Amino acid sequence: MPPSPRFWNWIARRYSRQPVADEAAYRRKLEITQSYLRPDMRVLEFGCGTGTTALIHAPHVASIDAIDFSDRMIGIAREKAQVQGARNVNFEVARIEDWPATDGNYDAVLGLSVLHLLEDPCVALSKVHCLLKPGGIFVSSTVCLADMQGIARRLLPVGHALGLLPLVRPLSAEGLAADLRGAGFSIDHQWRPAPDKAVFIVAIWTEDPDAQH
Repeated sequence: MPPSPRFWNWIARRYSRQPVADEAAYRRKLEITQSYLRPDMRVLEFGCGTGTTALIHAPHVASIDAIDFSDRMIGIAREKAQVQGARNVNFEVARIEDWPATDGNYDAVLGLSVLHLLEDPCVALSKVHCLLKPGGIFVSSTVCLADMQGIARRLLPVGHALGLLPLVRPLSAEGLAADLRGAGFSIDHQWRPAPDKAVFIVAIWTEDPDAQH
């Protein structure tokens, strides 16, 4: 079954108050992302949570559609947008798999801390490729559980079994890069702050994967 928003609805308000776990790494990811952004770009962020990243990038682009399947997360994101007076960000309750958009609508798509939580990341990558214009960029930050050697690799599955954490798919950085290439992307930038940290990738739309067969 697809993941349920129940856990995320439950922690939404507490999640919105938590500081970023690694502020330096987060800031570097923001800087790298913004080096690819332009004022005329239309952007989609899926799995946007409470909207912090979308609102940070908003002044650098024309518009952002930001979606999440947790209605409580989106409610908080809308509150933030109203407080900040952000008029070019549209927050909606939706999953990337179901997002109703015409092919080639976006110049950039962001999927941050989300691919490892999806039922089938490859389905999401295929959808992202369809949503992007040729030459568009996809920015992701993904927990690669299969690469981890520390205690987190053991604790995350236990936390899920106890109902305290969502299910984290056992992805690897090498496998994720292969899936991106298979979906029609080339890797333009890849960075990992430490072996047990999420891998940050900027991928560029290169071709229709169907044309390879």
